[in-house]
Amino acid sequence: MSRAPGAIVSVFERLQQSYVLGKTKTYAWRKAQLEALQRMLSENEAAFVEALNTDLGKSEAEAFTTEIGFLLSDIQHTKKHLRQWMKARKVSTPLVAQPARSSLQPEPLGTVLILGAWNYPVQLTLAPYVAALAAGNCALLKPSELAPASSALMASLIPKYLDGDAVAVVEGDKDVASELLSLPFDHIFYTGGEAVGKIVMTAAAQNLTPVTLELGGKSPCVVDANTDIATTARRIVWGKWTNAGQTCIAPDYVLVERSCADALIDKLGKEITRQFGNQPLQSKDYGRIVNERHLTRLKQYIEGHEIVIGGQLDEAQ
Repeated sequence: MSRAPGAIVSVFERLQQSYVLGKTKTYAWRKAQLEALQRMLSENEAAFVEALNTDLGKSEAEAFTTEIGFLLSDIQHTKKHLRQWMKARKVSTPLVAQPARSSLQPEPLGTVLILGAWNYPVQLTLAPYVAALAAGNCALLKPSELAPASSALMASLIPKYLDGDAVAVVEGDKDVASELLSLPFDHIFYTGGEAVGKIVMTAAAQNLTPVTLELGGKSPCVVDANTDIATTARRIVWGKWTNAGQTCIAPDYVLVERSCADALIDKLGKEITRQFGNQPLQSKDYGRIVNERHLTRLKQYIEGHEIVIGGQLDEAQ
């Protein structure tokens, strides 16, 4: 979209108007839009794989499993249950309102903002949109600027497949995000870190806008002597090395009983080799760190510590 002065406000007002006119409220419209989104992903799978490889070094298998296939499954599930989710639900009637009958009718919130994340740039932008669309909302999507190829692809394809009166994509950096956060959206969905989450919540409070924040946390693995060490090592390596560890629920440390620590370390090394070869840096199945700033942060974690497996860096990649 245009970055001319007032362009973002103009898009926001267009989405608001579409919602007020009731365009998004019918089952037929929502189902048709879900099917259009499904076609967009299926017909452009190769382009999405290429964009994800450009941004994060994702392999074709990983791109499909963690992003494209994930979304296709989500859309299929949503289509299957959409009609039921939209139905009114009978509830008890207070004595003062009898003999009337009562029910709860799900209603859309209105116009929502979705701030996507860089680590799963397609999935974490479009999965929230699937839910927003199914609920009958208009939506403004801002993909992460740290995954520019994926962001540009979504910005290009979404207007071609989906109803432009009910969804729009805005690309840009934190200044664009700040402008978006100043607008009176009916809901904001943000995926990312705690620091920016606080900024989002503070900005939303100015308009009394409810928010959904998907933030980071700690994901320890606890291993005791009764554990199947080989199975444990395989699962830890899969969970930690998928997307080069850039997953909010990836294992970030291991608490292991001393009696089996050496055995676990040995199995972890063998499992890394099994999954990524003797030279993981050369493996097409091993993703890359998103940018230099994040690589520098990760380097600091291992400085001054004993490295028992790997430790080599290729900053050129």
